[in-house]
Amino acid sequence: MKSILCFGDSNTWGWNPVTQDRYGRDERWAGVLRNHLGEGYHVIEEGQNGRTTVWDDPVERHKNGSVYLPPCLESHKPLDLVIIMLGTNDLKMRFSIPACDIARSAGVLVDIVQKSGSGLNSGSPEVLLIAPPPLAKLTDFAEMLEGGTEKSHKLGEYYRQTATEYGCHFLDAGKVIVSSDLDGVHFDLGEHKKLGEAVAAKVKEILG
Repeated sequence: MKSILCFGDSNTWGWNPVTQDRYGRDERWAGVLRNHLGEGYHVIEEGQNGRTTVWDDPVERHKNGSVYLPPCLESHKPLDLVIIMLGTNDLKMRFSIPACDIARSAGVLVDIVQKSGSGLNSGSPEVLLIAPPPLAKLTDFAEMLEGGTEKSHKLGEYYRQTATEYGCHFLDAGKVIVSSDLDGVHFDLGEHKKLGEAVAAKVKEILG
């Protein structure tokens, strides 16, 4: 049984931009991934609304991914693969972070996984770093994410550089899906399906 941890934010949790509730278990991209991989794979969903890469959120609190990741890895080990898709919440104006530093922050998470000993025989799990897609037409989150749209278009290339630096696997979600124009941040149902299928193909390349 191959164990895969999906570590992300509200788009991994499954936020529905239409209802502002959660997509069903088989609708969100990690569920699509699980169903496409089939028997022999255990997919663990660890999505949290508002989660950042490494930043303490003074408004929402308890959102720092780098704080939660180590105990999360320890809880679920041994792991064969950790999938990280974070960075969208780092675009919030309150953090004032350039795109290059968001990618470096994602690299901190990759480094945590690679040094965690949470793989088989206390080794390192494989890591798949996913660059989140660019923001779309912002509505309710427009003020919170002011200035974030331009930065979001730079994340794909910066994340690619980070993946190369840390020697991990990479997928640019912006080449596969688009964010919803309903709120500019989250994914429509069909996009979850496309992303889950693309990640499943990548996982099969990585784990065989």
